[in-house]
Amino acid sequence: MDFLYLAGGLVCLLFGGEALVRGASEIARKMAIPPLLIGLTVVGFGTSTPELLVSVDAALRGVPDIALGNIIGSNIGNILLIVGLSALVWPIRVMGGTLARDTGVMMAAALALVPIFWVGSVGRIGGALLVAALASYLIYAYRNPGPLSADEDKTAQRPVWQSVLWVGAGLVALMVGARFLVDGAVNIARDFGVSEAFIGLTIVAIGTSLPELATSIIAALRKQSEIAIGNIVGSNIFNVLGILGVAAIITPIPVAGRFLTFDLPVMIAASAVLTALLLGRPVIGRGAGLGLLGAYVVYVWAAQG
Repeated sequence: MDFLYLAGGLVCLLFGGEALVRGASEIARKMAIPPLLIGLTVVGFGTSTPELLVSVDAALRGVPDIALGNIIGSNIGNILLIVGLSALVWPIRVMGGTLARDTGVMMAAALALVPIFWVGSVGRIGGALLVAALASYLIYAYRNPGPLSADEDKTAQRPVWQSVLWVGAGLVALMVGARFLVDGAVNIARDFGVSEAFIGLTIVAIGTSLPELATSIIAALRKQSEIAIGNIVGSNIFNVLGILGVAAIITPIPVAGRFLTFDLPVMIAASAVLTALLLGRPVIGRGAGLGLLGAYVVYVWAAQG
């Protein structure tokens, strides 16, 4: 039964990723919106729904380490694991006109956590400031979408409302697939005697990032690099400003020391590496993808200690 959950989850993720990328790219073409902006908002924030549900639930249950670990671990996995795998599938070429702005916001959001974590807790005022920063970014991004790609096709194959339905169906399939896959994997891991801590570090953190993984890989296969990268950058921004902000507004979240001294520095370093790769070279090739995957393996190994 657990293996059926795994198989069903994978099928849902593949369908959801394909539907979301197809619908989002068609909306971008039909409405003359840059694909990078669609990836940052509709796709990026939509695929962060599992992180939102898990972190808010953890905050309500009084389990702050899960809430914070889910956010920080997902952001690290988004960059090192998902961008790495996406680059292996198809070298990533992104020339979005707002790329410097959006990666800058991602870096600023990561760095903003240093003083917040230093205080020892994320309170309601801090959470409200994070959400306000997200709202300001969204308003600015909407008013300044940047130019379309030079080779962007202005025609769409179906009406906008049909593309919106594809996006909605894709998001639902991604949520269901992530749930099935995580449940099956956790049960199998327990059956084989894997520790709860290791399950939380790997399966749960990766599980909530499965929508980003499926969507980015499908986007890479369809050579929609701007949606693939926009998905990751947008998800990382939303995880910090939106999910942590909302969770902290619901209930203040104490910060364990390891997040400040180990996990957050890794997240900041990974964000800096992604920013350098995107702004400093025209293509993130397979060699860089292997390097990112290797760094993720090292992180998971080190995080167990």
